[in-house]
Parts: sequence; C-alpha cells; structure tokens
Amino acid sequence: MKRTILLLGILFFYNLNAQQILPEFERARVIDEILAERFNTLLPDLMDTAGIDMWILISREYNEDPVLRTMLPAKWLNARRRTILLFYRNAETGTMDKLAVARYNVGKNISSAWDKEKEPNQWKRLVELIEERNPKKIGLNFSKDHNIADGLDKTDYDEFMSALPKKYQSKVVSAEQLAVRWIETRTEREMIIYNQLVDITHDIIAEAFSEKVITPGITTTSEVEWWMRQKITDLGLETWFHPTVDVQRTSEELVGHLYSFSGRPENMAILPGDLLHCDVGITYLRLNTDCQELAYVLRPEEKNAPDFLINALKDGNRVQDFLTDNMIQGRTGNEILAKALGDAKAAGFRPAIYTHPLGSYGHSAGTTIGMWDAQGGVMKDDGENYPLNPNTVYAIELNTTVNIPEWKRDIRIMLEEAGFFGENGFRYVNGRQTELLLVPRIKKQLGN
Repeated sequence: MKRTILLLGILFFYNLNAQQILPEFERARVIDEILAERFNTLLPDLMDTAGIDMWILISREYNEDPVLRTMLPAKWLNARRRTILLFYRNAETGTMDKLAVARYNVGKNISSAWDKEKEPNQWKRLVELIEERNPKKIGLNFSKDHNIADGLDKTDYDEFMSALPKKYQSKVVSAEQLAVRWIETRTEREMIIYNQLVDITHDIIAEAFSEKVITPGITTTSEVEWWMRQKITDLGLETWFHPTVDVQRTSEELVGHLYSFSGRPENMAILPGDLLHCDVGITYLRLNTDCQELAYVLRPEEKNAPDFLINALKDGNRVQDFLTDNMIQGRTGNEILAKALGDAKAAGFRPAIYTHPLGSYGHSAGTTIGMWDAQGGVMKDDGENYPLNPNTVYAIELNTTVNIPEWKRDIRIMLEEAGFFGENGFRYVNGRQTELLLVPRIKKQLGN
C-alpha cells in the first residue's frame, strides 16, 4: 500500500501529459552523459573541420565564457577561480587531450593538469602544456561576428599573450567557427530529448489558453503570463524570458511589431472574440525552447473560430513553408531570407521573417535569418556570412500581415516553432500549430 501511494505521488508530481520532468539527480546524469558524448565524438570532428588543433578557453568565476559554460559538468554551476580548458586534437594519431589548467578535474571528462605545489604559476603551466604539444593553431574565443564566440575577456587575453612565447603568438587565431559549431550542433540523443522539451512547451501553452486558466471578462493577459511562469517554476523548470500574452480584436488598429513584446497594455481583460498570442520558452537539460501560438476566445454562440481567422492562420503556415523550403545547406542567413521573402511576396503575402538559432541558448549561435528590424538582411557582425549547417535547430519565427474585412483592419499572424535542419533537410521538432486553440475547448458529445 505504501509503495502504491509513493508511486502515485511521484506520478502526480512529475506528470505533464505524455512527458515527465526528471528529478535533479537524473537530470545531472543525462547532462553528463550527453556532455561526454559531445566531447568524445563531436568535438574531434569539429576541430578537424575548423583546422584548429588546440582550443583554449579561459574564464574566471562568475564571468564565464558562454561556450565554456556549456562544457561544465552538471555539478558545476560556475567556473572556479580561473578555469582554463585545453583541448588538443592530434589528427594523425586520432587522439584527443581534454585538460584543465585548474586545481580540480572538471567532471569526468576533463582531467586536471596543474599541480600548484610543483608549479605555482598557472600561466607557466599552461605554456608547458602548449610547448609539449607544439600546436599548429591555437584557437581563442574572440569574435566580431558572433557574440557567443567572443567570451574571452581582455584581462585574460592580455595575460595569456604576455605569458605565451613569441614563437607561438603567430599561431593564435579566432576560434569563432569552432565555437559556433560546438554551440549550434546537436547530437542524435539531444534531438530525442528536444522533442520532449517542445512537447512540454506546447502542453503549457495549451493549458494556459484554456478555460482552466482563462475566464473571459475576468482574466487578464498579465495573469496568464504569470500563470505560465508559475507553471514552469512548479514543474521544476526555468524560463529564459518572461512569457508574453497580447490581444488583437475588432475595436483596435494594428500597431507595430514591438507591441506584442514591449509597450503593450498590462492587465488587459480577455474578452470573447479576442485573438490571443503568446510567446514562451523553457530551459531544461541545457536546451531551450521558444514558441509562439495563437488562440481564439469563443463568443457564446460560436462553436469554432471564424473562417477568416482560420484562413489567416493558414496564411501564416504558408509563409513558414516558404522559409523552410529555402533552408538549404550552405546558404547564408541573408540568402535564405531574401529568397523566402521574395517567394512569399510573389504569392501575395505580406511577410516578415526573423528566425534565430536555438539550442544551448535561446538566442543561440549560428545562422541568423533576418531580424524584425532588418528585413533587408543582417550586417556582417550579426553573422551574415555564416552558412546553414546540418544538425542544427532554429526558432522558425515570423509573421504575416492579413487584412480582415470583417474587422475592418489588418491583423498580424505571429508564429514560432522549433525546427531541425539535418542531413535529410528540414523538419519541425514537435510539429507546428495548424489549428487555433479555442477558449473554452469544445467538448465532443459522446454517443449513446
């Protein structure tokens, strides 16, 4: 009997429709297993492709390089003192050194290579390791084009270069391509897990946009936002941005794109006939989601959303198709953007595309396909020249403006779904919204 009660309690605590949220101990196990796989099977290939045989990452506690942060084991929430990681790839022998010029092993994957009692100076020990391996290129994380690959601070750079013998200084190069590929590339196991993350996010939105949470005429947009954030916290998860909810309705004119995210009225009462839009993302197992979906609040006499809103959502799906059909390996973000916008406009749509990489970070590193305020393409320092690579994930984020004669105004269909680009092309990680959520849900009558 006690075992039954315990099992029921566990199921009650962790159940979220089809997915279960792991307790912290199990999360740590999964994170470290994935990290070991990335170090042992992914990193050597990435270093070979980038042509960098030695990669050095340097961080101090609470000022972590964003790449180094993704390499820390589950028990390490921050770097310790000054943490220096050294990866050396010998392609001829097929070996890979994973060393830490630190007082401790960095988990089970990276071994400590510094005995402070034998060599008190951390920089001198780093130089010894470099000289023992005599690398052809030394990659450091500095970059003008990719913020996530620019994690080496000036103090550590200056101290490293002053300690490095002159014969090696000419071998120092930017590791930006290697850093971005590390951040953007997903393993097969990560993609299995990613499907679950997006499913959880969809479930949160579906519950938020339902009669369980929304009572028309009473519930406000701000209350739904905070409900979603509390739900995420109660599930033992994190959100990497505050959720947003906004309304489009017959009595108001369409305003700028930023309205949905900044400057919109707070505590706006949700009413029958409203078209609701949300933006929410979770962080779990060191991966991030980012999702925007739409719901319609039924009027008392309605059994479904009006046809003009149903068709408007279909227009949004068509714009998604124009984008994803143009996601071809090797194309830059600007090339994909220009072709997708051109195709959509030629078909009579009024699109805007601002799709970003998704993965280790919410706004991650990789191919940038437009920004909401850069529909002509992004500048070089926003990653314009970076190509679309396989085994990468994107927030397929865009909108299309649709005229609604019945409302005597334009509306904006804003959508965002996680998508995976692999060797076989594009697919959505966990599907996409093709039907409006309804508030309240229409219950199907059971037959006799």
